[in-house]
Amino acid sequence: MFNLKKKLTTLVGAVTLTGCFAVNAQKIISSNLNRSNIILIVLTNHDQLGNTGKKTGFYLDEAAHPYSVFTQAGFTVEFVSPKGGEAPIDPESYKLNDPLNQQFVQNPTIMTKVKNTLSPQQVKPSAYKAIFFAGGHGTMWDFPENQKLAQLTAAIYEQGGVVGAVCHGPAGLVNVKLSDGAYLVAGKTIAAFTNEEEAAVGLTQVMPFLLESKLIERKAKYTKAPNFQAHVVVSDRLVTGQNPASAIGVAQQMVQLLR
Repeated sequence: MFNLKKKLTTLVGAVTLTGCFAVNAQKIISSNLNRSNIILIVLTNHDQLGNTGKKTGFYLDEAAHPYSVFTQAGFTVEFVSPKGGEAPIDPESYKLNDPLNQQFVQNPTIMTKVKNTLSPQQVKPSAYKAIFFAGGHGTMWDFPENQKLAQLTAAIYEQGGVVGAVCHGPAGLVNVKLSDGAYLVAGKTIAAFTNEEEAAVGLTQVMPFLLESKLIERKAKYTKAPNFQAHVVVSDRLVTGQNPASAIGVAQQMVQLLR
């Protein structure tokens, strides 16, 4: 009788222990799945529009609209910026009559992340399926020369991830080099804010460089639509859009590639 009781106790203990391992294994698997289902949105830290005395930052539509597309598709979104910390919104883009913009800025969880973005040094590329560069004129000053951001982008792309950018966001791509030394954009079809659009908003002389011209210099196959018309192109695992009207389209095409 004693031996039977002892065996039953041992068996129950083994089942309980096995159950614990199963639960822990499930948590680990779930954690890994969540980590691999994350998209990184890159925002600018720069808030001065050259020598104009005006404020700039990231363009709200170009973060809020893709954020909505990504999260509705089941992805988790995190934010990174060249320096980490607060990412300013371009006041010219702060239009809350747009429902997606309103949802974005009125969500305290999102805004806490925007005010406390990760730095590139805090980001492990293997944890992300994609990286997306939101635009705004501020990006022209702090995206191109950030080597850590460029290395992060190259790593995500070369591990099979998707890279996206819209409007001035491709400023973050102009100096990204792959492991073979070639520029990421070289030979790829690219859309971005055009020289004509920059002239139309009166900022040609304010910009540190013209994005269209720089992309062509990097041997990208630059393509464009008429001013301020939506235009999205997909080239391998690189998705780019011309202007704010293209933000949703870029995000949708990125989701398609990720499925």
